[in-house]
Formats: sequence, structure tokens, C-alpha cells
Amino acid sequence: MAPPHIRKYQERDRKPVVDLFYKGMVEHIPTTFRHLLRLPQTLLFLIGVPLCILLVSGSWLLACVSSFTLLVFLWLLVGYSWKQYVVMCLRTDMADITKTYLSACDSCFWVAESGGQVVGIVCTLPVENPPPGKKQLQLFHLSVSMEHRGEGIAKALIRTVLQFARDQGYGEVVLDTTLVQQSALKLYLHMGFQETGQFFFSSIMRLLAVPTFHLTYHLPTAGHGGTHL
Repeated sequence: MAPPHIRKYQERDRKPVVDLFYKGMVEHIPTTFRHLLRLPQTLLFLIGVPLCILLVSGSWLLACVSSFTLLVFLWLLVGYSWKQYVVMCLRTDMADITKTYLSACDSCFWVAESGGQVVGIVCTLPVENPPPGKKQLQLFHLSVSMEHRGEGIAKALIRTVLQFARDQGYGEVVLDTTLVQQSALKLYLHMGFQETGQFFFSSIMRLLAVPTFHLTYHLPTAGHGGTHL
């Protein structure tokens, strides 16, 4: 199988890029829901509320209906959190990809193309307020279509970002990924990124107990060895 062709984004790519981004985000809904159901506080909530209704009303039917309703509510809450993130991105940085990512020399948006189709995306922007004395580039929106995973496309896209950062004279590449994005997290750590912080992206993510990990890749300075990818 021929390796994917990685190139800069073009306006004709917008629909497949948005579709790939959307699918990549909403696929985390089931994973997040399962994570939520494993939390002790969630189990207590799902058992406690129907039990209270049963004790007060004496009706098993009401207790079962309440349990089902709570599960539906949690599913919708999880779905809302991820879909709102998509909406936010499509209204901000991805509203005009060319303007946001291709209007300056130190930002870029790449697509991986295989068989004439866009099968992967990644983009990067300079960090606006980096720590004093540091020059950081941030990686965003890495996504690979489900049908093409395991082909090394994600690694190739990450390497593209790292090489771009080196060429532009950056000292660090940073990114954010969540607890439920385990495959991505393992890949980043395997490729040399290090966890340098944790936070909650929103109040809903805090409620769902899904922290975001801040990861950093330290690029080798000239004349010094570094991680070989």
C-alpha cells in the first residue's frame, strides 16, 4: 500500500475535512459515556435516585422509568459536550481554515490524502502567550479516518508538525488531549511528548470527570541530540 500524501489544505478540502473532524470528535461519545458509568458517584446516582423513588412511591415501574431516564440524560449530556466543542471550533478557528492557518508562515493546516480522499488532518498555530523565554507551537485537530487507522498516518502527520516546528525555529510543540482519547494519548507519549499539566476544558467535562492533559515535546536545539522519530 502506498503511503499517504501529506499536503497543505486547499479550499476544495473543506467538506471532507469538516466531516472527518466531526466524526473524530463524536466517536468519543460512547467512550466518555462508559467512563462516566464507571465512576462511583455516577453509580451512586443511578442507584440512589430510583431507590428513593421506589421507597416513596412503592412503584417498580416508576423506579425503572427513572433509571432509564437518567441514563438517557447522561448520554445526551455527554453527546452535548463533544458536539458543542465541534460547534465552537467551526465558529472560530475552523470557520475559515485558510485565513486561520495558512495566512502566516508560522502556522499551517495539512491533510493526508490516500486514493484521492482526505483521510487525515492536523494543524498548528503559535502559542499566543507562551511561558517566558519559550517559543511554542501548538498542535490541533489531529484526526485520521477510522478506515485508515493503523497505517501510520497519525505518526506521519505528527512528524510533519514537528519538522515544521524545527524549520520555523520553535523550541517546543504543545497539545491538549483528554483522558478518554487513550489511543491518541499513548501515541503522543510514545513519540516523545511529556505530560506537563492537567485541566478541565469546561464545567461539563469537570462534571464528567474527563480531564484534559497538556503535553509538551521538547525540540532539540542545534548541535544537541534529540528523540529520533
